[in-house]
Amino acid sequence: MTQSARYDRQLALPEIGIEGQHRLSEAKVVIIGVGGLGSPIALYLVGAGVGTVGLVDDDVVSISNLQRQVLYSEAQQGQSKVLCAKERLEQLNGEVTIVAYDTKLNSDNAADIIGRYDIVIDGTDNFATRFLISDVCETLRKPYIYGAINAFEGQVAVLCKGSATYRTLFPDERETLAMPHPGKAVVGVTPAVVGSVEAGQALQLICGYGEPLIDRLWTIDLRTMQSFVLEINN
Repeated sequence: MTQSARYDRQLALPEIGIEGQHRLSEAKVVIIGVGGLGSPIALYLVGAGVGTVGLVDDDVVSISNLQRQVLYSEAQQGQSKVLCAKERLEQLNGEVTIVAYDTKLNSDNAADIIGRYDIVIDGTDNFATRFLISDVCETLRKPYIYGAINAFEGQVAVLCKGSATYRTLFPDERETLAMPHPGKAVVGVTPAVVGSVEAGQALQLICGYGEPLIDRLWTIDLRTMQSFVLEINN
């Protein structure tokens, strides 16, 4: 299959075209967390032809994942998420290099892993990991596409690209980490929508079109479809 046949629908877009597709094929993106958010992020970036996609997660597939984590199947219960995701994504697009890190991102490995990539995308579900990602991205000057969900609500921002970081949103780390967990209740389409927006931000940064959410926070409430874009002041 030729490149034009695989990507003809996006090659036809003046915002992407041949030059944009070349940029995508050269890009390296790492997704931290390959669950509800990471599933659509990975599927759409690999489908679009991003050259190298890293996957970081130490969890295994469980039946309660499948309502929202659409990369996986019932037959994969108990298996490593990143290894199952790698197999699925390679079947989707054999032109993309998939790198699986079957580990939890921590202070010992974060700089090494993140340092290998151009863009970092958030598929996590906890504050501590986000602080770590943001701090490492700020130090290494890597764009951090932040995303979070809760029930029917979600938000996305591009951090560490302009002046804002995750600490701009949550300046008191101790207070933030002490907050009660918002809970795991969520409808499956919430991470689908938010993860797709995160993937879209990556495409914009790579190809250089539009107005990415640099230093801006996009929010959505799927119960009312109210959506806002707020400036993040550092």
